[in-house]
Amino acid sequence: MPSWALVGSLLLLMLAACSRSQQGTPPPPAATSSVERGKYLADAGNCASCHTLPGGAPFAGGVSFDTPFGVIYSTNITPDPQTGIGQWSVEDLRRAMHEGVARDGSHLFPAFPYTSFTRVGDADVADIYAYLRTLKPVHHKPPGNGALLMRWPMALWNWMFFRPGRFVANTARSAEWNRGAYLVEGLAHCSACHTPRNSLLAEQSDRRYEGAVLQLGDAAGKAHRWYAVNLTSAKQGLAAWSVTDLARYFQTGVSARAGTFGPMNEVIANSLRQLAPADLRAMAVYVKSLQGPEHSGEVVLPEQVTAGASIYKDRCEKCHGASGRGGFFSGPPLAGSAVVQGADPASLLSAILHGPELPKGVKFGGWETMQSYGDVLSDAQIAAVSNFVRGSWSNRASPVTAAEVAQQR
Repeated sequence: MPSWALVGSLLLLMLAACSRSQQGTPPPPAATSSVERGKYLADAGNCASCHTLPGGAPFAGGVSFDTPFGVIYSTNITPDPQTGIGQWSVEDLRRAMHEGVARDGSHLFPAFPYTSFTRVGDADVADIYAYLRTLKPVHHKPPGNGALLMRWPMALWNWMFFRPGRFVANTARSAEWNRGAYLVEGLAHCSACHTPRNSLLAEQSDRRYEGAVLQLGDAAGKAHRWYAVNLTSAKQGLAAWSVTDLARYFQTGVSARAGTFGPMNEVIANSLRQLAPADLRAMAVYVKSLQGPEHSGEVVLPEQVTAGASIYKDRCEKCHGASGRGGFFSGPPLAGSAVVQGADPASLLSAILHGPELPKGVKFGGWETMQSYGDVLSDAQIAAVSNFVRGSWSNRASPVTAAEVAQQR
């Protein structure tokens, strides 16, 4: 899992129309029970992925998140009265989500992304609470947090970086856009993974959604770098994607533009696939409106492109095509790809070295047959073919070095 960010998640279901209009959120879909709405919201927030250990009891906590300041473990959010949140009131949960303060008054770490949850409406919090109360209580106390992770400095951190407040609709935008904004900016907390952070691990507000590097551990405990792609409509981001492309990707994990792998697997498999098509489209509409700067730094040179051409032709062209446009039953397009043009090549290199690991139940046709090349090509060769795809078909990105490839193994 990423440091300070609980990957995963996107989208929420709205509740009672009157409370929504009071908080500036779009109108809700057809009413269901509070518990059903709460489950939908928990699915949308991908709560299970961050609060459930592999093979462990659902929502019992203990998932670890490595940060530069120590290891943080997710909490038990089952209604167990001793080790979970069984003694919490709905107001306690609201304070945690809106203010980052636990029932005992201690400050929470923003690995629990209250900096985004603060935008979630009170009615949604109440429904989440109603659903969590129906979970099976599990008596499980997760490990304590790292010695360097003291809670009192969070008061200063909050003063510097946290701006609490509920979502307010933009009256100049459509209801669909506002719904998408509410979903993305609130419980979905997309910016937590896709926005760069400063040295104190706060999101850089002037670079929202421009892409960011994540550190995730594998099943063996080894940390790997990933790049959460640029979500803006810059050429290095989602310029080539349509709203339909995005909505289909959210729903199925695959579109004409890309297929999910790596950190997005849990988001697709455990969260987005559970959501209503209207919510997914609203999300896509909002994301497509995000603006960001084009790449203006160092770019792959023509001679570096030439150096990787033969490797691409031999190893990649059959699936991705000479034009880099790929095919739905052969391989995803590399021309205009946000992964290929990432400010950091980590995710591209992981796909080449290890092959894309797909989420359970998601099928990509011929895409899933891509082999890993870590034992086939040298670091220099992988760097060369990476430079070819990062500098061809009007792609613009910085060059990759053999040392970067070695770091990603």
